[in-house]
Amino acid sequence: MRQFLVHGITTKAVPSAAMAQLYEVAESWDLPEQARGEDLTVYRMRPRHRVKVPRKKGERATDREIVELFLTCRSARDRFIVLLGRAGLRPGGAAGLRREDMHFMPDSTVLGCPKKGSHLHTLRRDNSNGAWAKRQTLAVPGRWKPVDHMVVTAYDQYVMERTALPHGPDSDFVLVNLFAEPLGAPMTADSITELFGRLSKRAGLPRNVTPRMLRRAAGSNLADAGGGQDEIAALLDHARLSSAEPYLTPDPDRLRAAMDRVPSPRELAEGTR
Repeated sequence: MRQFLVHGITTKAVPSAAMAQLYEVAESWDLPEQARGEDLTVYRMRPRHRVKVPRKKGERATDREIVELFLTCRSARDRFIVLLGRAGLRPGGAAGLRREDMHFMPDSTVLGCPKKGSHLHTLRRDNSNGAWAKRQTLAVPGRWKPVDHMVVTAYDQYVMERTALPHGPDSDFVLVNLFAEPLGAPMTADSITELFGRLSKRAGLPRNVTPRMLRRAAGSNLADAGGGQDEIAALLDHARLSSAEPYLTPDPDRLRAAMDRVPSPRELAEGTR
């Protein structure tokens, strides 16, 4: 197409400004040597319209569904995984947790960590189970997430369960296979997602509750508790505040209470007298 355009400009059948409108000049020095060609200056199509696709709001797990998942767990490890949803973790972030990341003490200064209260850290590592924590930068190599007493209690029970098994204490990963082969190996992100599928079916839920739905519940519950959008974005590891919006689904009772606070037209009219 560019050859025809150049020909049209040369014969003055096409205005010369058309080239700048359709193409932009670029350099090919960063391309592989086989793809560069003799001339380092190349023309590439200029994007005329950047279509912004709105992110859809996904479904959140309800509090009742989370309780049903928790009650149907058959091990302390699985109960701990369900409650990790309160920290807004992705499956990859949960599968990549190491025991050194769990700072479940009121004061972690003895561990060289200045953060106060019980919390955990998510670090991007080259993990043997392929788990990756998202959004890591050179300026902020790791993230930390506060956790409540329920997560801490569930973790303590899981540690007791794990240390009682001969293959439990070997791995440095937090979440390991306790009852399925390969025993003692770290769980993968896919195995965590599959666990939620089994729990949903065992609990008799009408839909499959996924870890992503628990992430949305964590963000929405924080909003229901009065958390600001900056706090929600920090919990969900979002670089921009707007990224948290698709994860926020208000609780129906909070939405009803908000509507009940809106005065009637008569009340508004009387207030202006």
